[in-house]
Amino acid sequence: MDPLLVLENLHNVKPVFQPIVSAVKHTIVGYEVRGRFKYQNEWQSLGEFFQNPDVPDDFKIEVDTHLLKLAMEEMLDHGNGCILFLYRDARQLLVNGGGDFLSVLKEYEEKGFSLERIVLEITEHAFEKDFEALNHLLMYYKTYGIQIAVDHVGAKSSNIDRIRQLKPDILKIDTAVIRTNRPDVFQDIVYSLSLLARRIGAKLSYEHIEDGHQLHFAWKHGGHYYQGYYLAEPAFNLLSNDSLQVDIGDSIQGFIDQEKLLIAKRLTFSANCEEIVKKLAFKWTGAEHADDFMKFLAVPFSHESFRIYICNANGQQVSSNYRKRENGWEIETGQKGAHWAFRPYFLENIMRMKKWPRGILSDTYSDIETGDIVRTFSYPLSADSFLFIDISGEYLFENDYLLRH
Repeated sequence: MDPLLVLENLHNVKPVFQPIVSAVKHTIVGYEVRGRFKYQNEWQSLGEFFQNPDVPDDFKIEVDTHLLKLAMEEMLDHGNGCILFLYRDARQLLVNGGGDFLSVLKEYEEKGFSLERIVLEITEHAFEKDFEALNHLLMYYKTYGIQIAVDHVGAKSSNIDRIRQLKPDILKIDTAVIRTNRPDVFQDIVYSLSLLARRIGAKLSYEHIEDGHQLHFAWKHGGHYYQGYYLAEPAFNLLSNDSLQVDIGDSIQGFIDQEKLLIAKRLTFSANCEEIVKKLAFKWTGAEHADDFMKFLAVPFSHESFRIYICNANGQQVSSNYRKRENGWEIETGQKGAHWAFRPYFLENIMRMKKWPRGILSDTYSDIETGDIVRTFSYPLSADSFLFIDISGEYLFENDYLLRH
């Protein structure tokens, strides 16, 4: 695409709007603006124009400004109060100290377009150079009510500190990564990003959703906004909720029903484990006989578990490991006396069991010894003794309601 051809024919450059759907309202709450150029009676994406490093920045700025004005005019005429998502290259944004972009926004603010309806998207790659100048400018924009979104977040873990410093309003996650990475790897990345979002008070937005699986993933992993061709393709007009290709409410209700069923099955599994242990709890005679007690659990947990042990209230192991091998269960004394209170949620779960004498089924995690995905069922044998039954990865895969979380 000839850059000069685009610049000399701005009358053939128009914005298209891709709807942003809210997980809270199940309706369209905003639109992301993209550019199209009419060439030989065909509307073509301007992505190549903006991504081409040989195209001068002032060309790109002029086309971006043209698209911005048309988009804001359309939004004002429509009058629906929706949010406008605008992507800007950081280098171009910093031209003239960022004043050019802000002056256009102020012009339309005077016409009634609140700057609180603007979401400025910056790709995470923009943090590689001139971060301090960019951070200063974005913080200045925020004083006007403009929201900041970081696009392609998670692409470089080294930028986490800079994201924390910037404290954006929205973190945008590309669900296309699900198709190019192992699901468990992407899930770990998203889990880390969700923790970061909670710490800095940001919303998660999932883009490039192209099927129901990705929509389900976005909903299950804390997505506040959804965007992608599965919901709606970009259009020259502002699409209404009736124009969405799927019924978001119905889809999410299906996710809720499915999740409630899985939770009910896990609760039933945990209750069954608790019932088995309760029936044997009268055989517990104290920590000095811990290894003997565990032998009573071999038969009832022979299919589910691969390791059993007992700790005191301080997290110190008072038993050996009761370990299932090919030839049956074996007592392994090596871990007796080990301290486990440093593990995440260990002491919290101990205190929960002391307060409410009930069993607890952990989330899935990777076992340090085996590397397998496992869960642990824990139960209070007394005020100072707590039983831990590790559920094998093999059993989780056989019962996938335990594997999914």
